[in-house]
Amino acid sequence: MTYVLYGTEEFLLKREIQKIILKNKIEQYDINYYNLEEDDLKSILEDASTISLFSNQRIIIIENSYIFTGASKKTQDTKYLENYLKEKNHNNIIIFTVISDKLDSRKKIVTLASELGTVMRLDTNNLNSIVKDLFENYQINNSEIDLLIERVGDNLSLLDQEIEKIKVYKNDDLEVTKEDILNLTTKAIDTNIFHLIDNIISNHKQQAIESYLEMIKLGEEPIKIIVMLANQFRLMLQTKLLKKQGVSIYEMMSILGQKKFPLEKAIEKGRNISEESLFDFLKQLSDLDMNIKTGKIDKNIGLEIFILTYDEKKK
Repeated sequence: MTYVLYGTEEFLLKREIQKIILKNKIEQYDINYYNLEEDDLKSILEDASTISLFSNQRIIIIENSYIFTGASKKTQDTKYLENYLKEKNHNNIIIFTVISDKLDSRKKIVTLASELGTVMRLDTNNLNSIVKDLFENYQINNSEIDLLIERVGDNLSLLDQEIEKIKVYKNDDLEVTKEDILNLTTKAIDTNIFHLIDNIISNHKQQAIESYLEMIKLGEEPIKIIVMLANQFRLMLQTKLLKKQGVSIYEMMSILGQKKFPLEKAIEKGRNISEESLFDFLKQLSDLDMNIKTGKIDKNIGLEIFILTYDEKKK
């Protein structure tokens, strides 16, 4: 059996590999790893054709399998793979992994892999469903899942770590509550930035300053906060302009090179602010960054002034 697993989230690729290993009851000593950017495809396939001395089946995992994309890297003779796919008497399992959001459908090996093997795209389009799956037999409502993602972000490796922490704490108590998430999870820096932006847009000066000071207390530098604010306001502006042109969120993911979750956040927050205000915010942040770097204003005072005077910038 031959698998081609692709997507931009490495966590999901590794998770799917583990599912295949468990499903086929393969021991660790019968798993071989290769890297197509370093190893020769012909040699790998020759190894895949050999029989294990210890068991009836092995798994060969081939990482960085760029040959299925349009990338031009180390030259590989894909005819060996074409012939391998056409032969149906292989006992071993080959898993190609590709860190890419798409394959090159014009390539013959992509067509053959689809027809004679299994090609699987793994993505985070349904993040809530993935998180629910990671909780396994624990009971958690969608509102709690939303809260968890809001606090931790959309990084699946971090989410998995936080979920494992919750599961260890809950033990035999299978119901995960809002209090569990608030008490047991670590709030990501992105969450603080979102809160700061919410308060800026809503003209809540006191809450905005509190959000800012909380980030400073966590060790974040004012310059980094300025960059993060600019990145978020820029993303809000980009999604706003693209949405006006009728571009779908999935097209935005490709155009902007972003995952679905941050784009949804940007669209949601962009509804409450005009394009003109977003342009103005970006200019103000750019000027502030320059003034700090040229020594015209202290970085802490400069950012606090920006936060406290944002109501004058709203159009």
